[in-house]
Amino acid sequence: MTGTGDHEDAATYGATAQAAIRRPGRWWGRKGTAAKVESYTRISFHLFPVAQLVTALLSLTPVPARSALPVAGALLVHVVLGLRLTGQALDWVAGRRARPRRLLCAYMACGFAGAAIAALVLVKLPDDPPATYYTACVGTYVLFLAFSCGLGVLALRTHRQSLVAVAVATFGGWLLGSALLPAPAAAALALSTVLSAGGLTLASRFSIWLLQAVYELDEARHTRARLAVAEERLRFGRDLHDVLGRNLSVIALKSELAVQLARRERPEAVEQMAEVQRIAQESQREVREVVRGYREADLYTELLGARGVLSAAGITCTVTGTPTGLPRPVQAALAWVVREAVTNVLRHGNAAHCRIALTVIPAGPRAEGRPAVAELTVENDGVPSASAGSSGSTGGHGLAGLRERLAAEQGTLEAGPAGKSAFRLVARVPVPADEVAESGVPGETAERARQELE
Repeated sequence: MTGTGDHEDAATYGATAQAAIRRPGRWWGRKGTAAKVESYTRISFHLFPVAQLVTALLSLTPVPARSALPVAGALLVHVVLGLRLTGQALDWVAGRRARPRRLLCAYMACGFAGAAIAALVLVKLPDDPPATYYTACVGTYVLFLAFSCGLGVLALRTHRQSLVAVAVATFGGWLLGSALLPAPAAAALALSTVLSAGGLTLASRFSIWLLQAVYELDEARHTRARLAVAEERLRFGRDLHDVLGRNLSVIALKSELAVQLARRERPEAVEQMAEVQRIAQESQREVREVVRGYREADLYTELLGARGVLSAAGITCTVTGTPTGLPRPVQAALAWVVREAVTNVLRHGNAAHCRIALTVIPAGPRAEGRPAVAELTVENDGVPSASAGSSGSTGGHGLAGLRERLAAEQGTLEAGPAGKSAFRLVARVPVPADEVAESGVPGETAERARQELE
């Protein structure tokens, strides 16, 4: 991709997203897949302490206020610590900070302390308390231990440590229960603790595994893109080496020979320097050809590459039409459009589908003098709707560069929203009537691309 794409202003493809920033809920559509999974995971885990708070407070409503206040106080502290631990633990999983060991220890200690307070309240209840009292205190007791374990494992490294955490929570709950409650009640509490803590731990570990897998896949996608760029640079370097290596060696030898002949005042020195000049001019010509071939875009290859790149990014891409018979200048201009459009699809929005269509509009009657027109359409979804006044008439540096390239072939470029969450880019280039079809015959590489497209 050229510098025009690297300095893309996002004013066209990004204009719809920028216009939607002020709308509530549109922030989600601007996130990539990895960012969406991370945001969903964060929201889900931050709801855990909130669910604990709501459930425990509702359970404590039948309990007398004097007995419920200590439990509610410990519960609020535990919930606040849980919210802080969730954020810091997920940052640690993402590699953005160190592991919150002290906060983890404080959270676990607060959980056991809250469970002990709930057990003491249960013991201090009057003889033969209503069933609702007993259920409230037992439920709060289990919630302290279960959520301490379920959220605490976010800051643990291995599955074995998570199993140890479940075992410690269960054993600790049984110890507290056996010290304050009858043996059957303590055993029931331990069973409830192991089931609830185990379930929350399993859900937490699976979510962390999924989040890490998404991180790795996203990094692999970026690494593959960087490797593709590096491979292209190596190819270009090899081409330059092949072109310049031999010629520079010959220039060095002949110039050294010319120096020796000049020192002896031999007339052959002039001939050798003339040969050096010829080889240098030939090297300039060959380098220009290499650079021209490197920069020249081929429409067959670009269409095939667009489908492969978009599919690798998880975007369903359909390509219709082939450029057979189009003049080479027209193909080159449209190939740059495909390259720039695919770059914008990957950079802006969160597309799931992309359609690339190439059609040739036949020429009009000879009296009208209207030539045939090659029309390329690139349309993708996943772009938030723009305001009513926004349009694709103004674009970033990349689209401005495309307009300049198309203008050289008397072509036009239109870009703008197409529906609620779609973006469409349409390029039209006239096909001169006097251009022969042979000018559009592809080379060996493009021929293979054409066969794969068809």
